[in-house]
This record gives sequence, structure tokens and C-alpha cells, in this order.
Amino acid sequence: MTRPLLSWGSISTLAVAMLLGHADVSAQNAPSESAIREALEVELPESPAALIAVVGQSPILMGDLTPKIDARLKMVVEQQGRPLTEEEEKFGRVNMLRGLLRQAIQGKMLAESFLLSQVSTQDASKRAEVQRMMHGRARKLFYDNRVPQLLEKTETTDRVELDAKLRSEGASLQAQQREFIDSMLGQMYLNEMVNQKPTVSIFEIQTYYDQNSKEFEQKAAAKWEQLTVLFDRFPTREAAAAALAKMGNKALYGGNMQAVAKESSQEPFASSGGVHDWTQKGSLASKPLEEQIFSLPINEMSQFIEDELGLHIIKVTARRKAGVQSIADVQEDIREILRRKKIAADEEKLVKEMEKKIPVWSIFPQDVEGARPLGKTKMAKQVSETLMQR
Repeated sequence: MTRPLLSWGSISTLAVAMLLGHADVSAQNAPSESAIREALEVELPESPAALIAVVGQSPILMGDLTPKIDARLKMVVEQQGRPLTEEEEKFGRVNMLRGLLRQAIQGKMLAESFLLSQVSTQDASKRAEVQRMMHGRARKLFYDNRVPQLLEKTETTDRVELDAKLRSEGASLQAQQREFIDSMLGQMYLNEMVNQKPTVSIFEIQTYYDQNSKEFEQKAAAKWEQLTVLFDRFPTREAAAAALAKMGNKALYGGNMQAVAKESSQEPFASSGGVHDWTQKGSLASKPLEEQIFSLPINEMSQFIEDELGLHIIKVTARRKAGVQSIADVQEDIREILRRKKIAADEEKLVKEMEKKIPVWSIFPQDVEGARPLGKTKMAKQVSETLMQR
């Protein structure tokens, strides 16, 4: 029986933004009427065992992704403080499924490519043997390394309790294991096929620096150590001044402001020795403090500095002027930026090549280049029949 189409008119912009994970609720992020209608017309499989994609010889089932979608919908309901309309839930399910399925297909493609790279032109039985071996190794790593991390993170004590906790959050131990195996095999393939330490020349660094000079502009900034007494903790200003004088003398003659700050100072950074890391000029609430921080000689203890909250002694440990950072100061940062860009470009190229080599069938073939509609090929039917017999 054909279900009646839902109406796009009862979907709020706020709900759409939250369902799609947008922080911005502007009209720019709102989907078009046609996109909403398209989503509402999709009939999603209801069974967790329903096949929604095949990547090479690896199936993806509805149940692999549904828990994540359910968890996201639950979170949106909690954030909105109201139930989603039927239309909003349908729109959210369709769009989240499409996004998650694209990610899952790419992960499976990487894992499939790795297995194919290990067996080359050998027959199917060799591929199955290699797959069993690699999956076995990955499972061992999962239970030896990943499971203990999950137990600690979720504050659970055994696998049964862990699985229950994961299911309450839209996952499961089995799903985590499958994702871990795919991720591990995929990463092995990337490491094998993509140079993870590409060379970045001085010329490339200089070119990036010249073309992106605004990235390296910096405001005046300083680092300092601080001792503080707050007026609201003393009966009089004189009592506060006496307490700070005692701290100052101890630091001056003991030579360690940080130790005194940890022991007696009353400002927020006292527990870390009153140490303030690089702070830009103009960002401090206390103008008397800021004025002294950017004018006092380096490594000299100040006189008392008074503001509306209390009295302070500071020692500026470093200061830098406003301006553009030199290429010498930022060349390693630029090298890392360019290195990551090269890796990302090579990985993107590799994915494009995989899309041509690894056959994909999907319920949303339009989302993956070269994919074919699920159920219209012999391979997809064979995988589906095999799953039904399990």
C-alpha cells in the first residue's frame, strides 16, 4: 500500500539546522522546497537487516547506521524541548542516512582496496583467506586496545555493560568492532598508497607565506607572573596591602614568584604559579594591569598595581610587538599545513581512483560517483540472498 506523501510545510528552519548539524540557523542553510519534498518522498527500509549498499563484496545494512540516526534524533528532541513532527523526523532520517552512508561506503572502499592490493589477481578463495586473516588481526587489536579505552571512557566494567552503554548512545560493541576493522584496513591502505611524509620545499613555504601574510599578523602580546590580593577578602585596604607586601618580600628574597603564588595568591591563575601565557594587548579587563604589563622592564618585579578588584605585583617574562611574524618563526607551521594539504590531495585522488575500480550499489546511487542502483545487479542480488540465508 502506498503511503500518503507528507507535507514539507510543517518543517521548521531551526529543526532542519539541528538535524543537519548546522550551528547557523540562517536561511542560507535552509534546504529548498524541492530538497524537502525529495526527502519526504523516499521510502526507507524498516528492517535492520535490509541491505542498503554493497561495496565490492562488503554489504552495508540499515541496522549499521540506524542507531546513530536514532541517537541524533533523540539529541535534537532534547535540545528543542519538543517532539519532532512526522515530517521533521522523516526529513532528518533521510538526510542523515545519506550522509552516513556516503561515509560508510568510502570506508568500505578503502578496506576493500586494501584486501585487493594484498591478493592482486589471485582467485576468490585466496581473497577470502586474506580477509579472514586480516579481520582476525584487527579484531584482536580491537579487543586488546580499543575495548579497554572504551571501558575507561564509558566508566563501565565489562563488555556486557559496555555494549548496553553504547546502545544507549546509538552504537553497539559489534558496530564499533566493524568500524574499527574497516578503519584499520583503510588506514593501512592509505599508509601504503599515500606518502605520509611528503617533501615541502623552502620555495613552497615562501610562496605560502607571501600569499597568506594576513594569517601571520599578530597583536602585541606578553607573558607574566602575578601575585594578587583581593579587597573583598580583607577588612581594609591596608590589611590587603600588608598581605601583598609579605608575599612580595618572600618572592623577592626567595626568588620564586611562582611558589609564592601557589601558596598565597588570590587570582584565578594562582594554582599554576600565577603564570599567564601569551596574552594579546587589549584583551585584559584590568586596564591598570594591562598598562603596566606592556610598559614594565622585562624580568623585574613591579610596585603595587591597584585596580577595582585588588592589588597586584607582576613580573613580565616576555613581550612581543605587533606586526607580521617572520617566516623563520612560522616556517614549521607552514610546512605542516602544506604537508597536510598534500596528503589530503593525494587521498582525494586515491578515492577518485577507487570509485572507478570498486563496484558500488546503493539505495542512493546519486551520492557516489559511478554507483549503481541497489537491486538492479546480479552481485547485489547475490549478497542480499546470502544475507537472508544467515
